[in-house]
Parts: sequence; structure tokens; C-alpha cells
Amino acid sequence: MKLWQKMLIGLGVGTAVGMLLGPTSAQYVKPVGTVFLSLLNMLVVLLVFSSMTVGVASIGDVKKLGRVGLKTLAMYAGTTVVAIAIGLVMAKLFNPGMGMGLEHDAIQISIDETPQLITMFMSLVPNNPIGSLASGNILQVIVFSIFLGLGITFAGEKGKPMLHVLESLSEVMFSMTGIVMKLAPYGIFAIMAWVSGTFGFTVLYKLLKLVCAYYAGCLIHLVLVYGGLLMLVSKVRVMPFFKGMTDSIALAASTTSSSATLPATIHCVEENLGVSKNIASFVLPLGSTVNMNGTAIFQGIAAVFIAQAYGIDLGFQELILIVVTATLSAVGCAGIPGGALITLSIVLGSVGLPLEGIAIVAGIDRLRDIGGTVMNVLGDAVVALCVSKSEKEFDEERYNSGVYVSYEESNFQESQA
Repeated sequence: MKLWQKMLIGLGVGTAVGMLLGPTSAQYVKPVGTVFLSLLNMLVVLLVFSSMTVGVASIGDVKKLGRVGLKTLAMYAGTTVVAIAIGLVMAKLFNPGMGMGLEHDAIQISIDETPQLITMFMSLVPNNPIGSLASGNILQVIVFSIFLGLGITFAGEKGKPMLHVLESLSEVMFSMTGIVMKLAPYGIFAIMAWVSGTFGFTVLYKLLKLVCAYYAGCLIHLVLVYGGLLMLVSKVRVMPFFKGMTDSIALAASTTSSSATLPATIHCVEENLGVSKNIASFVLPLGSTVNMNGTAIFQGIAAVFIAQAYGIDLGFQELILIVVTATLSAVGCAGIPGGALITLSIVLGSVGLPLEGIAIVAGIDRLRDIGGTVMNVLGDAVVALCVSKSEKEFDEERYNSGVYVSYEESNFQESQA
């Protein structure tokens, strides 16, 4: 049985068991899921650091690196803006918050400090890269990795020993990830048992319109934006893309963490979609932090939902401000479960909406995050494929072959070798 099938079984059985256990008993299985997520997160920092640096250094040609970087960032920014716009349209069509009649102090929430955009961008460059690695500040790690990769490139022959060390580190981290992934079905079972046992269907019932609006927005973005980029820009068939990304989709839906899914995403994009290793190693780690289409859709919908819940009318100028602020704040959204709630405070603060509204959507964030993480991961893969195709580093024969190596099989073959 393939890994994604085991993970889906774990997800389904865990959900059913959680409903039977109830909130009290479900708490006892939560530690198993927490340990699994901790094991995945343990690998992320060094994996991003090594693969990102190797990706930058492997491109070699500085002009090509600049070209690839501009293409990647332009596509990430463009898809994010469209995602937010779709979220706003869905919120206006569904009107999920209308009639709630909340007052500003109806719900209490404690937020020590709302992140400031200028502060966030000023802190991108690390004062101490070792400290950034230790604290797990992925944005700072990416910035340092880019400069380190450039340094290795400019150093020429003298920089190659460092490159070999980081290539070895990257391979070791992938092997460690393969070991951890063998525990995925059990970790996913525990996570879903706790979630379904704790929340049940109560929150889903109360906020059903919000959830429906969100998933409708995700579906539209999936078909129009991702499908359009694949067919019109890369000129490839759509179905092989989704088949090749099966393992990554299953893991993203189960863990709700873009960062934790990164190793599987890199594997699927390289082995199944035919994207070159140096493009994938650069585009995907960057995308796992700065490209959050699923999060962007949520921020657009959530802002309008909270405004409607409190009876606050948002004009055209406020909607434009939401698009701009949500685009920028999505860059700082951590690729971990619940990261969208933190950056949502930036969006709400930009248009004067009550921050306590975050508590309303926090209850369904886990339900929302399932689809959101899948959208984030697929968005990264689509951009990687488009960039690879434009750079003529795309194996279209492998893409269309219909022969896909699962993440579990790949790690097993490597361990046997």
C-alpha cells in the first residue's frame, strides 16, 4: 500500500475514532500527533537552509539566477493578489457574517502586539544567521541561504568544497525525512482524532457559510489560476500534474503545514513532474514561506466576514487596502498550522477592524487549513513547473509518462542503495 493511501486511511479512521471518543478522551491521543509534527518541524530549518543554498549555487550563472528569481517572485506575487481578490468576491457573494450583530467587546482575545509590516521587512536580514537557524526564523534563513549561495558561486573553485558539504547535508536531511515519514499514518491518525474529538461538527455548523465560501474560492483559484497557468503558460496537460502531486497533497491536507510538506513536494515536483533539481531547490523552499495562496484567500474572506459580523461597511478603498496588506503579510506567514491567524491581525488592523474578530474564525481554522495548505503547496509546484519550462529545464516526457514514484518508494530505494 502506498504512503498516500496509508495517510488517507489514517485521516479517515482518526476522524471517526475522534468523534466516538469525544473531547475528553481525544486529548490522550494528541501527544502522538504532536510528536509527529515536531519530528517534521525538526527537519525543516536545515532542509530549507541546505536545499536553498544548493539551489542558488547550482544555478551557477548569476544572470540566470536573477532571471529565475524575478520570474518566481513575479508569479508568486501575481497569484497571491488574484487569490485575495477571489476571497473578497466569495465573501461578498456568500455574505457569511451578515446578521451576527456582534459588538466590539462581545468576544475577548489577547494579542500582545500586532505585527507591523515595516518591522517585518526590516527584520528579514539576520544579524546572526546562527541565531536565525537556532530560532527557526525561516525568512531570515532563506535570506542568508541566498547570500551564501551567491558567495559560493562567486568564490568559484574555492567555494565548491562548501557546496559539496551542503549537498551532502541536503541528502542526509531527505533521508531523515524518509525515516520520519514512515510514522506519518500514525501521526495523522492521532492529529485527526484529536481535532474531530475536540471540535466535532459544532463549529462547522455555526460557520458553515464561511467554510463553504472559502472552499468555493479555493476551487475557483485551483481551476482558473493554476489550471490556466499549466495550460496557457506551460502548455501542458492538467491531470498529470495532480496525479504526480498525490503524495504531497495527502501530506499537506493531513499535517496542514506547508513547511512540513516541503520534502514530499520537492520529491513530487522533481521525480514526477520532471522539474530540474536546481530549479526545484530554489523555487520550492522560497515558496513554502512566501507563497501562500490558500492563506491569501482566507485573509480576504475572513476580513470581510469579521466586518459583516460587527456590522462594519467596507468601501472600495478599504478593500484595495486589504488586497495590498494581505499580499505583503502573506510573505511573513509561517508555513505551519495556524500561521494565518497571526498575519490576519495585520490585515484587520490596516482597515480598523476589531482584532477580537480573530477569535471567531480561530475555531474553524483547522478545517480551513486543510484546503489552504493544499492550495499553498500546489501553488508552489505550479510556479516551479512554469519557471522550469521557461528555462528549458523541464522533462516533459517524464511529466506525461504516467509513471510516478511515491515518496515512500523513493526513500526505500535510496536506503537499499
